[in-house]
Amino acid sequence: MDLHRSTLRSPPAMVSPSAAFDVGGVPFGSAEEAWFWSVQAQEAKAAGARITAGKGLVQRPCEPSDVLRAVDRLYRRRLLLRDHLHVLVHYGRRLMAPDPERRREQRAHALWREAFAQLAPVLREKGIVQ
Repeated sequence: MDLHRSTLRSPPAMVSPSAAFDVGGVPFGSAEEAWFWSVQAQEAKAAGARITAGKGLVQRPCEPSDVLRAVDRLYRRRLLLRDHLHVLVHYGRRLMAPDPERRREQRAHALWREAFAQLAPVLREKGIVQ
């Protein structure tokens, strides 16, 4: 018996970079759906709920904070303005997008669309949105 051969270990299995970050879960149908989910989670957390990964009815590919961080990065890169953030938060808490048919919500609707034109590709790239 060759002792040298028996003590050698095989090299570690190579893992593809995308597989290393694949946590599974069902991606959202739209960036708006992901945003509303994140806002609801933040509001629940602020009200004292304990957020635990993997305990929801549907497993998601991210945490609510991942969506919020994506918005924050866009803001820091000046791709979103304060007005965009105000509209996202206001209508996110209402769980409905601004109505373009209502005269008082037309500006908010334009800002909403601009914000999601920036956010949707980022969330899609991360696998959060289909």
